[in-house]
Amino acid sequence: MNGSLEKQNSVVAPRISRARAALTVVVGLTLAGVVVGAVWAWLAPAIHGVVALTKDGDRVRAYLGNEADHFFTAAFLLLGMSSVVAVVAAVLVWQWRAHRGPTMVAALATGSAAGAAVAAGVGAVLVRLRYGVIDVAAAPISPEHRVHYVVEAPPVFFAHSPLLIALTIVFPAAAAALVYALIAVATPRDDLGAWPPVDDQQAGVVTADGALPSAPSSP
Repeated sequence: MNGSLEKQNSVVAPRISRARAALTVVVGLTLAGVVVGAVWAWLAPAIHGVVALTKDGDRVRAYLGNEADHFFTAAFLLLGMSSVVAVVAAVLVWQWRAHRGPTMVAALATGSAAGAAVAAGVGAVLVRLRYGVIDVAAAPISPEHRVHYVVEAPPVFFAHSPLLIALTIVFPAAAAALVYALIAVATPRDDLGAWPPVDDQQAGVVTADGALPSAPSSP
């Protein structure tokens, strides 16, 4: 019983530096953003509408039925996917026990924000290539054919406001940091079980080769 408890509480010295571990997290989440953006571009609903010619000769654009709701749905889908990846990443990063601490929280938040930004960029490019850009002035309408049906690319943000764009990118980072913090608060150890441990006897510390560290010599 005591042997299994010591094994559970033991922490092995990391083979890579904490800075390299943090960089790995940031790069990994950034690459995950590419995948999220590609999947979003495939799943996000397009907006169907029309370009019509009024009796006064003006060109107007309108949306069919509830298609205008997709402006919100598409943006929320990207935000939700990015947030799910960030939350899952927070749980996975916590499992990297030797590197637990503020450095990994910063890397997790930075990587989540970078991943959300990359996902938005990749998604915007892919839907632009897929659906193109609607040019109302060039729509093929005439007094004989007053209506032209169009399909508009879904948006990646809720609006073009810089504040809303920033909040969309920062939200996954905040979610990841919150999940990591909640797990840390539930941990009874002050050192979070990371390396180097605060109390060697409490942690049951072992080095990478399995040997116990030598006790400091008394003066």
